[in-house]
Amino acid sequence: MDIIKSIEHEQLKNKIPDLHVGDTIKVHQRIKEGNRERIQVFEGIIIKKQGGGVNATFTVRRVAYGVGVEKTFLIHSPMVEKVEVVRVGKARRAKLYYLRDRVGKSAKTKENLGARIENKEITVKEDLVEEVPAEVAPEEAPAVETEAPIIEETVDTVSEETVEEVKEETAE
Repeated sequence: MDIIKSIEHEQLKNKIPDLHVGDTIKVHQRIKEGNRERIQVFEGIIIKKQGGGVNATFTVRRVAYGVGVEKTFLIHSPMVEKVEVVRVGKARRAKLYYLRDRVGKSAKTKENLGARIENKEITVKEDLVEEVPAEVAPEEAPAVETEAPIIEETVDTVSEETVEEVKEETAE
């Protein structure tokens, strides 16, 4: 594997959420203030997804106090704690830039009513198992033919035995 690709592979998260443009989501983001850390939730509609690999991003838009706010998050960022899907939206475009011009209820996407809200996760990387090449025997050692080992299978069978109950008689 290339050196750059191996370094990027280390930075990838194991599982990422299955996000679609038009979904309403909550992004839990770590915020550092001085020496303490807290988690801030940003809820909005995904208006675009772009990139791939380590550089994959998604942009979330919300209207806060009458002002449109868009934040772009790296999917594989360690600052993104988790992503929850609140509502599954119906979008027929890859980029929903037209929502920027809309105000009020028209700034939302239609809800996909039949869809279940599932927090599906996509497995991006699996644990790499490095293949260790078989050790080559030195050429000086002659190849010795050995007989195939005899494998004996032992099968334990359990048979039901009748158990006689012994009643103790108490002498009075």
